[in-house]
Amino acid sequence: MNGKILNFLIVTFILCVAAVSLCQSQVLTPSEIINGAISPFQKYSDGYGNPGASGLGYVSVLKLEIGRVRKSMDPILEDIVDYDRAETQGTYIGQINMITVSSFNGLNGLIWGYDLARNDRIAKNKQKSLFQVKNGVRMVPVYSMQPLLDAGRQLFGTNTHRRFNLLPGAHVKAAAKSTIVMGPGYAWSALGLAIASNRTKAADLFVEDAGKIQITKGDNAKKAILAFSKRLQKHIAESIVKCSRDSHVHYKKIFIGYKLRWIPAGYVANALVVAPYVVLAKKAIPVGKKPADLLHMTLSQWLSALNLKYLR
Repeated sequence: MNGKILNFLIVTFILCVAAVSLCQSQVLTPSEIINGAISPFQKYSDGYGNPGASGLGYVSVLKLEIGRVRKSMDPILEDIVDYDRAETQGTYIGQINMITVSSFNGLNGLIWGYDLARNDRIAKNKQKSLFQVKNGVRMVPVYSMQPLLDAGRQLFGTNTHRRFNLLPGAHVKAAAKSTIVMGPGYAWSALGLAIASNRTKAADLFVEDAGKIQITKGDNAKKAILAFSKRLQKHIAESIVKCSRDSHVHYKKIFIGYKLRWIPAGYVANALVVAPYVVLAKKAIPVGKKPADLLHMTLSQWLSALNLKYLR
């Protein structure tokens, strides 16, 4: 082998080893994360880990939904349709190949609506805690997740007003759980998000849950649902505390959201909770801005910069 070629290969190998070592030892900054979390597509976001992304970063987007269908087919086909409706209703994540993975927003991940395009209610500290949960000697505040769910809808859009939704047919890793609910009764899906106190050493935690409340419609239904929702939120917060002790991680705040839907007799539903790990469409970055500028923008500023209307 030519000596120059051999030297070139040796130097290349050394540089590759050094680069891998650097990546393993260096924690990415928020700017580096989002600069490395842009998809190769102009209009479409894409699943994390797919070829063509700008780097090693990703963005977590949150969604809760319940899809239902009349029982008129076999159970497998009914489940296909009610799951598909859960994906396409509300925040649009339809036509994707969802790959269920575990439930952490890692050191190279950011959360849409919290870290990027921060929801205005969170940015302006207008949220009041719902309650607090004790973790050792500390009290951790628990907030409504609605601002984060809202932010996801503004990013991906809805079925009739799609924005930077995921590439149709994309393979998308997501923290997800779902359950099938037969009517009559209330189907519910719920999600907890715990923000680590030290996000350079610990991941944020997702806790997904879904099920059915066997309550009939009537005068006492509202009271029963309210009692159930309070109990559910406290149980999710308690589960987060237990998980924090398992990994010796402290969380500084918790967000919890839930959705309920009445499922009549003769219908079947799919209660879905999902947090896809994605890279953002190139056009989700306003003209004249860099990806890292999203770290300093509120959700309303992001919408304004892209001349987009708020979607309800």
